[in-house]
Amino acid sequence: MIESDRAGATADRRTDPKALLDVYRVMLTIRRTEEELARAHQRGRVHGACHTYVGQEAIAAGVCAHLRADDVVFSTHRGHGHALAKGVPPREIMAELFGRSTGCSGGRGGSMHLFSPERGLMGTSGIVGPSILQAAGGGYSFQLLGSDRVAVAFFGDGAVQNGAFHEGLNLAGIWKLPVLFVCEQNSFATEIPFEYAAARPDVACRGAIYGLPSVSLDGNDVEAVLAAAGEAVQRARSGGGATLLECVTYRTRAHAEGMPDYTYRERAEVERWKARCPIARLRGRLLDRDGISADDFAAIDAQVEGLVHEARDFAESSPWPDPATAAEHVLAENEHIVASPRSRGQESDPEPRAPAQPREGAADPMDSARAPELREISFSEAVLEALAEEMAVNPKIFVLGEGIGQRGGNFRTTAGLYELYGPQRLRDTPICERGFVGLACGAAMTGTRPVVDFMFADFVLDALGEVIHQISKMRYMSSGRLSLPILLRGCVGVGHSAGTHHSGSYYSLFGQIPGLHVVVPSCPRDAKGLLKRALRCPDPVIFLEPRELLTGKGPVPRGDYEVELGQARVARAGRDATVVAIARMVPESLQAAEALAAEGASVEVIDLRSVAPLDIETILESVRKTGRLLIADEAPAPFGVGAEVAARIADVGFDELDAPIRRWNGAHVPTPYSPTLEAAVVPGHEQIAAALRRLLEE
Repeated sequence: MIESDRAGATADRRTDPKALLDVYRVMLTIRRTEEELARAHQRGRVHGACHTYVGQEAIAAGVCAHLRADDVVFSTHRGHGHALAKGVPPREIMAELFGRSTGCSGGRGGSMHLFSPERGLMGTSGIVGPSILQAAGGGYSFQLLGSDRVAVAFFGDGAVQNGAFHEGLNLAGIWKLPVLFVCEQNSFATEIPFEYAAARPDVACRGAIYGLPSVSLDGNDVEAVLAAAGEAVQRARSGGGATLLECVTYRTRAHAEGMPDYTYRERAEVERWKARCPIARLRGRLLDRDGISADDFAAIDAQVEGLVHEARDFAESSPWPDPATAAEHVLAENEHIVASPRSRGQESDPEPRAPAQPREGAADPMDSARAPELREISFSEAVLEALAEEMAVNPKIFVLGEGIGQRGGNFRTTAGLYELYGPQRLRDTPICERGFVGLACGAAMTGTRPVVDFMFADFVLDALGEVIHQISKMRYMSSGRLSLPILLRGCVGVGHSAGTHHSGSYYSLFGQIPGLHVVVPSCPRDAKGLLKRALRCPDPVIFLEPRELLTGKGPVPRGDYEVELGQARVARAGRDATVVAIARMVPESLQAAEALAAEGASVEVIDLRSVAPLDIETILESVRKTGRLLIADEAPAPFGVGAEVAARIADVGFDELDAPIRRWNGAHVPTPYSPTLEAAVVPGHEQIAAALRRLLEE
């Protein structure tokens, strides 16, 4: 095993021959492991992509030589070398690429998704750029917690054209985060030459734009890497902020094993770079220096050869993952979910649970949150109270967003909190949604609990890749070793002539993503209880707040209480028909039910509260009683929540139905601006009442 805890002075790493022999051993281990993996790929042992690090070993070895075991590394699709240099044993790397249960990700990740958080390897990624943002998030966590730990981002030259690079470096620069950004400039992003992709093919010069010290160096000279990395790590530990290193190097194998290599570059160029091999270069410098002999290298060579052969044999003899575990670790709070025996690709039916039933026509009886002291406060006041109470008891909570500091948020979501907790826990951000969402992901991975306030949920779409590819999948890909306690909140819904970029309701989209809780409260009491629960949840939560309900008031208990995620609420009991509603359609449906009550019809109204997980059992229990189901949703009908509810009830409750399931939705159009046009695309209580009358006649 390569040791990752290499404490020691920077100067010693650069000049002490014995220490350089340790670095040589790391570099050789990377090279021999990669060569063995390339052979394994040719034999069909590696089942997917295999991106080797051959030719770039000096960078991983030189940087990681300065890292402690508790420092963290965020890496790329070409991350085998970083994993090995940070201390992941070759046997765990090989077993992972062989798809075996003993791999560092339990066979869930393969070449591009290596995880070993216990050693400080926080993950490699098949997407370009997120390592930059996640390392910034790790640095934010360490700064908030008062630690001298350091976060490192490795990335290629292809990433410096990506928005993640610019947003991440800017955030690290303005907040002086303890991060080392390491660009492995290997001349090609996949098969695109850097000189073609960049108007100015120089990475280091970009650091100055964001106020970061930066240097361009020979990435095949491990002593140069050791010197620059040592200074950068020390700067980060001492509070001096981030550094950008451009390490000019070259990968001497194809972009990925099995891909053609000489359609975009010349063989002679590859051979020239092979002659600049960083391993041979260091060996030549050390030979006969301070008593180091060929025998010393021969001993290291033999040890590494034996280590790699043992790793290969271990990987080949390791068991395959148990197929029964394929659906484990999606959510910390949902470990009971397994793949459906009928292969429907959905969670198994929940255990029967009798929902709390108010008397007919009555309000919700407050369930377990019944308290002797209730106040009439608004939705906005309720969620602010929840956030304030949780921040008071959990110093790891911090909020990111535009205008959430002294101004208190566009919808007063953080009013008064800046004065209590200051700029580090109420952090105003630049307008860079991908940047601060990716940063929040890294922060959640490293021990803090970020709250991202988007104002409008439409804005999260600029960061959708970070939500789908990173936040929602980290727990699963790390085999449950990483939790992502992150809350993403924003307003949804049509109203106030906000236009099409400020009116979306995206809960159906988020509900399709494994690894997320999606919550949409409709009343102040639920808003506070659900936000409380979300701020204690070990999983990522999308918390969507209907803007048209923010000023509405209702009874809210004083003090601490939670509303469980994934449990619907019977907002009004009835016997003739069931309306399942979400968000703004809940009060509209209650108003429609009141109108039908005057006509002698009894309508039960169910507030979904959560889209994921979806509480089908409470709906089914109601349908068993009423025999009729209408689903009311402001969002358009195609591919929506209503379609899922209808399909699930038709599957498990078809025999309970006395009439077809009906849906009443907003129009399938972008949201218009003019008040008359806006009103025409949103359902209201009169339309819901009319739909109920038709349903009762069927």
